[in-house]
Amino acid sequence: MELPECPVCLQSFDDRDAVPRVLPCGHSVCEACLAEFPQRYPNTIRCPACTQLVKYPSQQGPSSLPKNIDLLRLCLQHSPSSQKPNQRSTINACYDHAPFWSPEFYAAWKDWILPHDAVSVDDKGFGLFGSSPKGRVCFGVNRSVSLVPIVCFPPGDHSKFRFSYVARVIKCLEGMNEVAREELALILEASVRQGRMCRVYGLWSEGVEGPLYMVCERQCGNLLDKFGELGNGFVGGNEGGLKLDAGGVFSFLMIGKGLCEALLALHLEGLVAGCLGLSCFSFDELGGICVDLNEALVMRKKFVNAVSRIHEEEAVWEDCLENEFFVSPEVLYELLHKRVATLDSGHSRVPIGYGSDVWSLACVLLRLLIGNALPRNTLEMNGENGSDISASYMCWVEKVSSVLEDKLGSEYLSLRQTLCKCLDVNPGNRPDVVDVRKCIQEMLVKPQFDILGNLEVTISGNSSGHCLVLGELCLLPKERSNELSEHELKEKEIGSQPNFVQDVKDKSDEDFAAGLSKGMTELKDLRGHLDCISGLAVGGGYLLSSSFDKTVHVWSLQDFSHLHTFRGHENKVMALVYVDEEEPLCISGDSGGGMFIWGMAAPLRQDPLRKWYEKKDWRFSGIHSLAVSRNHSLYTGSGDRTIKAWSYKDETLICTMTGHRSVVSTLAVCDEVLYSGSWDGTIRLWSLNDHSPLTVLGEDTPAEMKPILAITVDRHLLVAAYENGCIKVWRNDVFMNSKTLHNGAIFAMSMHGKCLYTGGRDKNVNIQELSGDEFELDVKAYGSIPCSSVVTAILCNQGKLYVGYADKSIKVFTSSNHFTL
Repeated sequence: MELPECPVCLQSFDDRDAVPRVLPCGHSVCEACLAEFPQRYPNTIRCPACTQLVKYPSQQGPSSLPKNIDLLRLCLQHSPSSQKPNQRSTINACYDHAPFWSPEFYAAWKDWILPHDAVSVDDKGFGLFGSSPKGRVCFGVNRSVSLVPIVCFPPGDHSKFRFSYVARVIKCLEGMNEVAREELALILEASVRQGRMCRVYGLWSEGVEGPLYMVCERQCGNLLDKFGELGNGFVGGNEGGLKLDAGGVFSFLMIGKGLCEALLALHLEGLVAGCLGLSCFSFDELGGICVDLNEALVMRKKFVNAVSRIHEEEAVWEDCLENEFFVSPEVLYELLHKRVATLDSGHSRVPIGYGSDVWSLACVLLRLLIGNALPRNTLEMNGENGSDISASYMCWVEKVSSVLEDKLGSEYLSLRQTLCKCLDVNPGNRPDVVDVRKCIQEMLVKPQFDILGNLEVTISGNSSGHCLVLGELCLLPKERSNELSEHELKEKEIGSQPNFVQDVKDKSDEDFAAGLSKGMTELKDLRGHLDCISGLAVGGGYLLSSSFDKTVHVWSLQDFSHLHTFRGHENKVMALVYVDEEEPLCISGDSGGGMFIWGMAAPLRQDPLRKWYEKKDWRFSGIHSLAVSRNHSLYTGSGDRTIKAWSYKDETLICTMTGHRSVVSTLAVCDEVLYSGSWDGTIRLWSLNDHSPLTVLGEDTPAEMKPILAITVDRHLLVAAYENGCIKVWRNDVFMNSKTLHNGAIFAMSMHGKCLYTGGRDKNVNIQELSGDEFELDVKAYGSIPCSSVVTAILCNQGKLYVGYADKSIKVFTSSNHFTL
């Protein structure tokens, strides 16, 4: 009689080395093999007998699965000596092979690899000064794309073995220069975060021998397509004393403002184009201007072709101007491997950085403004000494200034001076992008409407960048450049002090609230989630964000870089909390009733420390809110109308609190009291000592109020936000005031000091001041931040306001000492 064997190691089952454990599909596998079996998905294992994916308790291990008593009794009764102990090591050795590629490397790039059938190529042409191949993406959306060649696949061998499509792409990426690969990753991530940059769908290749492409969204049209034939520019002819076309200048200023903002978005991601042209800027579907990463990268190929065709170096720059791709003097010399000490006395090289793009931006603006009148004859590159070269260059700048004066007259003196200053041979003397933008803004907004200009939110950028045009994605110096430090510290534009960003970290919430009298400044736009933001928390030097994309992201509070992603939820993550203890934790709850505890000690782990699920019934719709107390208790507000208290140390249910008549949408803990808000329009207070009910607020006027979506508690004040856009305020459990703040539901709220921050469906963050005494409380509208999407999460902490949106983004704001709401 043949005894039952484990389908993996082929060893007969016994009660010592091969204990049979029953999988949910009904098949039995020995406990030792299950412990070593590879898991491709969390909490799931593929049965080796039927290949079915079944649930598997990863944390408890195979010992938590039931034993197959019948098989075990049968094996023990017959021939226990017929075991095959030596076969285990041979069979299981197949799982100990080295991976085909680094797991970390694969994890970093796999999500950027598009399926082989995701792109169809329409046009493979790539002219000398043309654009890259064109195509369409066919997964989920049907959009036009441009294909930017990144690197060619290594030549294949003549063996019968062929790598899969994904494996070939991974091997191609592994073979890239490390610096080039780092910048490729930077470009991909930047395209996700910045709305002013054309979207990058991912990486794709057509075949084994073809290049690896970066697939970029192709916008409705670029400036070259729309204004390339505008020979006289927007100002048209202005000879013979004809009046300047004010409409043309206004159109130019509107486009110029968009160009500045698009270039600023590129700089905020640490990227420097190095060379720009009309084709590098595109119009999105709403008419806004964005940087076309595809054309910015193709610009390098255009320049290389120009250099290869022209042997006389002095003609290269003139050829560039003639073909309307504008490269600054310092970038040009770098590309031609020239030393430029003659252009910058006392230094061996002129620094290449954000000022280089300002030069190129000025040329693009000049091309739009005066058209073909832009001088094309440039300096003599083969001058014997620096003075000859400098004099020749200055002569060209003077020609530009003369043409501008002739075309614009004296009415637009500030614009002419700013553009000419952008052409200064020394990048350190050029204005920043924000200065150019401010000049244009001041011309658009008349002095009597200056207050409207002050409503703008400005952005502070990083201090290093990558130059796209310099060969293999050349890394710029990490030390702070002159032009960027000036950009960050411009008090007149962003209202900051010399150590503004650093000082903000040490500001108290009271200082932040006091500084609101000068307005708000946007510090960072965080992109990375794939769905609506559902919660925010701060602790341990991290910003934590949860989303309907079933993940929790971890961001650094130092530079707001993305550090880690917690994955494991199978449903939308509805809420999260940070637990500041000796072992810091993050706890998240999802719409399926799952509660996950993540360790926040470095290094951050992918798997949760613990997880468990609420018991479901017919009323159940998941966890909607979370709160924690000092006694190691976790409180969950659920769709079954109850509040449950759990010990997050051992996952045991302490008690269930009932009383609400609908979903418990929000929870808060303050001074040993648990506050619960519900869709039934009431707030219930519970004692944390014995979890007994204390009182009910809002029950007396149920007809007046809609469902409660958020509550916030600060010492003696309690504020509730409702679906109809109204808030109600209690002091010491006594009703004080109510006020309508939004046109629509209020989804998020945060309170610090006297300031209340609310946001919701009407795409506004409203700031109120709560003032008064024990007899009267007033809610004063303080200001608002218009947003581009529905506000779903708000958190004010340590001098910063964090706002989460339905469009997957998170923005970071701070108060500005030179900004007026």
